[in-house]
Amino acid sequence: MIPLEGTVIEEHLQSRRDSQRALLIALGITATFLVAEVVGGVLTNSLALLADAGHMLSDAAALGFSALAIWMALRPASATRTYGFHRVEVLAALANGLLLVLIALYIFWEASQRFQERPEVNSLPMLGVALGGLAANLASAFILSRYSAQSLNVRGAYFHVVGDALGSLGVIAAATLMLAAGWFVADPLISVLIGLLILYSSWRLLRESLEVLLEAVPAHIDAREVESALRDVPGVVGVHDLHIWTVTSGLVALSCHCELEVGGEADQMLADLCQLLHERFAIHHVTIQPETRDLHGALGSHGLPRCTSIVGEGVEAQPQL
Repeated sequence: MIPLEGTVIEEHLQSRRDSQRALLIALGITATFLVAEVVGGVLTNSLALLADAGHMLSDAAALGFSALAIWMALRPASATRTYGFHRVEVLAALANGLLLVLIALYIFWEASQRFQERPEVNSLPMLGVALGGLAANLASAFILSRYSAQSLNVRGAYFHVVGDALGSLGVIAAATLMLAAGWFVADPLISVLIGLLILYSSWRLLRESLEVLLEAVPAHIDAREVESALRDVPGVVGVHDLHIWTVTSGLVALSCHCELEVGGEADQMLADLCQLLHERFAIHHVTIQPETRDLHGALGSHGLPRCTSIVGEGVEAQPQL
């Protein structure tokens, strides 16, 4: 096994620590303003504001859960958990996605009741609270945006906050319509739009989380291109049993069997293969089993059996989810 280089490990851990700090700051902002939205929604009788408060509550839970997941992921590996707790981050992202779906379904149900019986809404205080909510969500989104591309877990929290910011815009629009025209149907209508926005965010998050849990090839990597690049390294005559998967956000792993020329310099070939994977594909956790054709006995009956190739001759690449 070729382990992660020291600098890569330290960068990965530092990125996780920075992400955790950003999540805790965003959690403080979100939790502080959550109370104002709940109180404002009750006093103004606004479903849109309560829906936004519900989304903000899910934000707080998502941010707290995400920060906890990163803390667990930073714990060292053990003899029984050789990858440590990295997958906890992915599970947190999956849980956030499922929570978003449940919140959207509740909003749809409550909006259906409001369409049948439209209560009057105190629009001016609703507008003030919504403006404050927008400011809080934009501040949290700005803090998380720097780390959303580095961690699926942080991306889940970021989707929560961005969705809530757009929801706050919807509440502002509803309040403005009710103030200007007394059109109280805008309250449940905007709530439905917020619910649809939440569902869209949840679908992206659930899809990415499931791809990691199913150990799919990362979307930014072409497995056939990797196999072709490995075959082009001098001294390599074949590649089979190639697997590429994501352990957690930013940590891609690869394992394969490489058939090397008989009598070649195996150590140098392995070093060249690892360097190629590091520099061209940013894959740093690499396991390569070197073999020769003689090892399999070619046409003889005493050689080792060949492993089945997942990506290679006669096998079509599976589409991404």
